[in-house]
Amino acid sequence: MSEETAKTEQTESKAGAVKKAPASLRVILGQKVGMTQVFKQRNGRLCDVTVVQAGPCDVIGVKSSSGPDGYNAVQLAYGKRKEKNLSKALLGQFKKVSVSPARWVREVRVDNVSGFELGQQVHAADIFKPGDYVDVQAVNKGKGFAGAMKRHGFRGLPASHGASDKQRSPGSLASRRALGRVLPGQRMAGRMGGEMSTVQKIEVIEVDPNQNLVYLQGSVPGPRGGLVKVFETVKSRKSWVEPVKSAIKKDKMGNIITAKKPTAAKK
Repeated sequence: MSEETAKTEQTESKAGAVKKAPASLRVILGQKVGMTQVFKQRNGRLCDVTVVQAGPCDVIGVKSSSGPDGYNAVQLAYGKRKEKNLSKALLGQFKKVSVSPARWVREVRVDNVSGFELGQQVHAADIFKPGDYVDVQAVNKGKGFAGAMKRHGFRGLPASHGASDKQRSPGSLASRRALGRVLPGQRMAGRMGGEMSTVQKIEVIEVDPNQNLVYLQGSVPGPRGGLVKVFETVKSRKSWVEPVKSAIKKDKMGNIITAKKPTAAKK
C-alpha cells in the first residue's frame, strides 16, 4: 500500500506541475470524432455539429527570431504513438521535455514567444468558449481519380441524337488553329481530394472540459480520426454578437411608420 500511495502522490505532483501555455496562443490540435445534433443554449434550436477531440497539446519546441531559426514559432504535439515508430531525433525531443511520444507534431507561428516554455499544455477550454468563431484546417477526403463532371461540376454532353459514350466527357480542350496546344490550368479529369482544406468562421457551440471535446457547428473537412487544426478565425468578427433590435418600425415596403399624435376630442 505504501508503494501505491507513493506512486499516486508522484503522479498527482506531476499533474500539478504541468503548466498552461499563454492565452495568446489560440490554436489547438485535435482529432475528428464524428457528427451529431445538439440544441443551442441561447435559442434552443437544433443544429448539426462536428465533435472534435481537441487537446491537450504539449509544447515540445519554442523557436525565436533571435535564435538560429530566425522566426517565432511553437511546436505542438498531440496524440499517442509507440516509441519504436519514431526516429531517434524526434524521440530525443520528447524525452528532453519528459513527454510521452505523440502521433502528430505541428508548428504554429506566433508574434511573440515570451511566456512559452517547454512542457506547457494547451487546453481547449482555456482558449475557446461557446459563441467564438474559429477556422478549421484539415486534409479533406481523397476521392481518387475523378472525371470532369464530378471534379469540376461540368454539365456533360447531350445524351440524345446518337451520342454514344460521350455523355460524361469534358468536351473540347482548346482550338487547333490559333494555339495548337492546351493552356495550363485547363480543367480536366484527375485526382480529386486529399488536399489541405480550410473552413472559415465556424461557431463553437459547446466546449466539454472534462472530455476535451469541442462541438463545432456544421461540417469539418477530413475523415473520422483525422488530424484537425482549430484556431481563431482570421475574420474581423471573432465571436457571435447579440443583434440589437431597432425601435424603428417599418411597413412591408420599408417605409418608416411614424406614430400618429392623438387628436383632441371634439366638444
